[in-house]
Amino acid sequence: MRNKPLLIALGLTVVLAVLVFAAGWMFGRHRAAEAPVATASAGVAGPGIDAPLPGGQIDAIRRGVPIDQEGAPPPMARVENADIKRVRAYPMQPPTIPHAIDGYQVDKNSNRCMLCHARANAATFQAPPVSVTHYMDRDDQFLATISPRRYFCNQCHVVQTDARPLVANNFQDIDSVIATTPATPAAPATQGSE
Repeated sequence: MRNKPLLIALGLTVVLAVLVFAAGWMFGRHRAAEAPVATASAGVAGPGIDAPLPGGQIDAIRRGVPIDQEGAPPPMARVENADIKRVRAYPMQPPTIPHAIDGYQVDKNSNRCMLCHARANAATFQAPPVSVTHYMDRDDQFLATISPRRYFCNQCHVVQTDARPLVANNFQDIDSVIATTPATPAAPATQGSE
């Protein structure tokens, strides 16, 4: 019987899966019973994590459509083509693309973005050059051309659209924080008395 180790492994996997399911079911049922008490005792305003939203909703992203019905998809957001740079929405966010990129070819043979954003061409096209980090390999060695790790721009950068944000965001980038921080008066210099 050559498949005996395989059958043993399969049997152990099934037993383990049943145990994990049973434990999750038992602990999940226990948590669901305690959820209203924990939310009320914490003094949190609004529904708790496991509590349904107003109107019997479970998921806020469903936009008011009951869970047992199919909702109409929202209209596609339009690409903003104003060439106005947006502030970032979270720390270390890759900058968004402030113009349409329909028809841009970015594949292993060509990268249309680099026509304007390569460091050699940026001044000519009045485009921001890509960061020097895009020219570094995984060992932090500088390359003459864009790094293969950073070659496909849409891995990180997305076009700006007029879509309404799904969640509220009050992130402020460092430039905004510095601009709103009041300047502290300089301490007077003290000279030695002796």
